Amino acid sequence: MKNIFMLAGIYACLLSLWACSTETKTEQKAEGKFPITNPILVDTTYSKEYVATIQSLQNVEVRARIKGYIEAVFVDEGKPVRAGQVLFRINSQAYKQELLKAEATLKNATAEAKTLELEIKNTKLLVEQNVVAKSELDIVESKLEALKAKIEEAQSDAAGAQLQLSLTEIKAPFSGIISRIPNKVGSLIDEGTLLTTLSNNQEVFAYFNVSEKEYLDFTAQNEVGKRRSVSLLLANNSLYKHSGVIETIDSEFDKNSGSIAFRAKFPNPEQVLKNGASGKVRLTNEIKNALMVPQKAVFEIQEKNCVYVVDAQNVVSVRDVKILQRLPQLYVIESGLSVSDRIIYEGIQNVNDGDKIQPELRPMRKIMAQLGKQ
Repeated sequence: MKNIFMLAGIYACLLSLWACSTETKTEQKAEGKFPITNPILVDTTYSKEYVATIQSLQNVEVRARIKGYIEAVFVDEGKPVRAGQVLFRINSQAYKQELLKAEATLKNATAEAKTLELEIKNTKLLVEQNVVAKSELDIVESKLEALKAKIEEAQSDAAGAQLQLSLTEIKAPFSGIISRIPNKVGSLIDEGTLLTTLSNNQEVFAYFNVSEKEYLDFTAQNEVGKRRSVSLLLANNSLYKHSGVIETIDSEFDKNSGSIAFRAKFPNPEQVLKNGASGKVRLTNEIKNALMVPQKAVFEIQEKNCVYVVDAQNVVSVRDVKILQRLPQLYVIESGLSVSDRIIYEGIQNVNDGDKIQPELRPMRKIMAQLGKQ
């Protein structure tokens, strides 16, 4: 019996110590002040970057249309050329001979035709004088018709030979910059051999993909059809000095990625941008009546974004929130909060759900001004 009373006394002491420690702990939390604030509604803008591929306004492969030896190269790699400027010359001797042969055949057929025309004229006189039968005239006229067909064939052959000869000089289809020249003077090339690539970089296209949601947001802002201004970040993360405009949107979504391609055009007077370069298109969007809170007020619990909300009795509770957009040191809240809610701004690591605190109100506008100076 004595042991029972001793155990009861020890248990009572332990309960008393636990109560005291709990009371002490509660008093410590009640004594601390926690900065709180209210979410605020403001109009704001944010920028989003999209990986882009740069393409020249014109970029074509210059290929040989005939076979032969490269006789001369009149340009150098990386140099500008004018539209119509001769870039390469292929050995033309064989094609000149073909042209001379075709022209000779044409001259011969033309001369024969003139001879037959005189013969027809004389035959007509003889027929009128009943010296020869009319069938003789018909025979001569038939010969002339056949010869006219031969002349047309000779003219076609001459034109073809002239065309082949003209193809021995490869000219620039437009003004631009010459790329690599893989074949040098003396190289034997076939029809279709790549000689170089020509790029017109006075303006460039930047192609980038956006998600279906972003595309719908874009259309909801009545931006489709408007030349919306965008900026470009280069591969070294520097901002390109010229702004561009969104010109067109692709006609369909990519089934694999669920995205759609946008095309922006940028001026390129300094020729900084080249075909095949990469960068990031920066698109600035506007949000009306954005509900914003400081980033440091938000924490994660099991992959959910949460804040500590303080009620009228200054008791803390955890609340899930959905984030619409991340801004520098701020979040735009899509759901879970209103402007009337009070949330803990600093010290969230020192409070637990259900604790009672001493709040210290800090206006959200003042917090945003301080964050802007940092």
